[in-house]
Amino acid sequence: MKLFIGNLDDKIQSSHLREAFQEFGKVNSAKVIKDKSTGKSKGFGFIDMPNKEEAVKVIEDVNGGKWEGKVITIREAY
Repeated sequence: MKLFIGNLDDKIQSSHLREAFQEFGKVNSAKVIKDKSTGKSKGFGFIDMPNKEEAVKVIEDVNGGKWEGKVITIREAY
């Protein structure tokens, strides 16, 4: 299940995203989206978790929580 992670702090990198969400289960991929011209984070990213139940638990438990002082948004990506 692919998840959208929004309102990320600029310091968050793809490796941080993977590490943080591996606490909830297996993460196949994690990517913070960056601006092509500046290389800076656009403030959102995606993770792919193969186990749907673990991904749903992430949405339920983490959506609206704080990370690096910012309230993050997590939802299924379509």
